[in-house]
Amino acid sequence: MRPEDVARIRFAFSPMWELVASLRTLRDPARQAIHLPWITGVRGHLAGLDLAELFALVPPSGYLADFLTPPPDTPYPDFAAELDRVRRTPPDVAAYEAGLVEGADPAVIGRFRDDPEAGVARVAGALEAYWAACFAEYWPRVRALLERDVLRRSRQLAHGGARELFAALDPAVVWTGERLLVDRPWCEPAGLHGDGLVLVPSAFYWPAVAVMSAPYQSMLVYPVLGVGGLWEDGPPPAPGALAALIGRSRARILLALAEPSTTSALAHRMAVTPGAVSQHLRVLSGSGLTVGMRIGKEVVYRRTATGDALAAGPS
Repeated sequence: MRPEDVARIRFAFSPMWELVASLRTLRDPARQAIHLPWITGVRGHLAGLDLAELFALVPPSGYLADFLTPPPDTPYPDFAAELDRVRRTPPDVAAYEAGLVEGADPAVIGRFRDDPEAGVARVAGALEAYWAACFAEYWPRVRALLERDVLRRSRQLAHGGARELFAALDPAVVWTGERLLVDRPWCEPAGLHGDGLVLVPSAFYWPAVAVMSAPYQSMLVYPVLGVGGLWEDGPPPAPGALAALIGRSRARILLALAEPSTTSALAHRMAVTPGAVSQHLRVLSGSGLTVGMRIGKEVVYRRTATGDALAAGPS
């Protein structure tokens, strides 16, 4: 990693990466038993989907076709934009990458490679249908978890630099100061090519790490923190004294902001409307307990030092 690469480290998350990674979870639930609540919830929606070509391009292990998971180009990409990038994959790139997949049904891969332009269109359609049937409903919950991790790691990078960041990222990732060493099967040695490194937390690739490099933006996928609570509902209950002081809903929001969050993520977590959360946040911010900061198109809220002290309660 050259100095310019270290200087251009950034974080993002990717709905498309989570969607594609979840295909492996479907095929081998024992691999990620932590996602069994999701598997149970979507089983009834699978009958009407044709996932054969996707399963061929995303085998249970090993290399999966990179064009399905383009590295995110913004911190908060949306699924429609990422799907459009998949649709715009050059046919020769898609055919080449499909040929690198091992262990897939040769007839399915052969059909794809015979007409990769049509194959990309079919696969994009299958991804869109799979998203609508099995993932869109759950994405706000997954997004909130990934969002909290990105904000946490970004603060860590700002406060402790790259050395502290990589030391806490995952045991499989070691930074020597010049090289980033990744202990991962199926990785080819690669150098960063001056475009920096995008770090992407993942819930559905958890607990593994993955890498992409040239001709794509250099990317390292790492396991998100807190995945054990992904399918649990709600923040901790508000202590009685705090709720009596500022109201139960505002107390719950203040406690939930132990990690910075957006209004939409808080609304999903609280099972209330974004408008209601916004009203409470205005009161909390006006009281000096929270503050908003803009990151890209999103406004992320965090507790102030006063908010931290109030949430902690009597010492």
